[in-house]
Amino acid sequence: MAEKMEQALQRGQEWENGTDRTQPLREGKRGIFSEHVILPEFVEEFCRELTAEERSRATVEKYRRDVKALLRFLGNSGVVSSVNSMLAAANSFLKSRGWYECTVKSVRVQREAFRCREKELSLKEYYRLLEAAGEKKGKRLYYVMQALCSTGIRVSELPFITVEAVKRKRARVHLKGKSRWVLLPTKLCAQLKAYAARRGIREGSIFVTGSGKPLDRSNILHEMKAVSGKAKVERGKVFPHNLRHLFACTYYDREKDLTHLADLLGHSSVNTTRIYTRVSGEEQVKQIDGLGLVKEGRKKTA
Repeated sequence: MAEKMEQALQRGQEWENGTDRTQPLREGKRGIFSEHVILPEFVEEFCRELTAEERSRATVEKYRRDVKALLRFLGNSGVVSSVNSMLAAANSFLKSRGWYECTVKSVRVQREAFRCREKELSLKEYYRLLEAAGEKKGKRLYYVMQALCSTGIRVSELPFITVEAVKRKRARVHLKGKSRWVLLPTKLCAQLKAYAARRGIREGSIFVTGSGKPLDRSNILHEMKAVSGKAKVERGKVFPHNLRHLFACTYYDREKDLTHLADLLGHSSVNTTRIYTRVSGEEQVKQIDGLGLVKEGRKKTA
């Protein structure tokens, strides 16, 4: 794979220098460019490369869908949605083939300056979800949600919450070529220790299916949606990643330490973490109104 990537990079450099002569050339409105044919086996080969790079199964499947959408688009000139998301998959695929001249820039969109309350899970809503989950047999979802929300870990990192991790009150997370320690709250460890004992789990991952496999996002999402009605929380707000979001926002509102928050979340760049520093739209309106830059009109007298 390393050899293929090196060849692809060399091809990209040759294309930039105008010295690539490995493909037939065709003249178009944007100049002379190479012709390429996307074969179905290229897509599968690309997905195998993503897997070898330790991309998550969800990411690999999404990229597969998006590249296939590109194929459909090229075949019937249809319009595709989620432009930047699909361009990321398409560009990654094209670069893997060494077809650098076919890549395109993403659409530049300015990030929203404030958080959308309609999509966020509040602390009160989280507590209601916990209460509803606590009434379910086995209470697995109850403990899963607390593990996610009290640590800020990703769903894909949940298998690293093991019996051994609970004993030492910290979990070693290895994912996507990165490794970090995740601290586990003392109260959470006490609850998970008792839960594992009741379930007869003596080692390894604590949150597993009936067949012993680690829970994945679809398992957790389905269970969370199932209790949303009883908890009186809008289904659109109920998904696992919102628990990580709630952890991050709660931490930053209290500590105002962006660098430490980035470490806790496992972000390589603080810029990724800045999303959690944004205030809500309502709070931003209050801040702007408080500037006093609009002069009150004079009242008319009779």
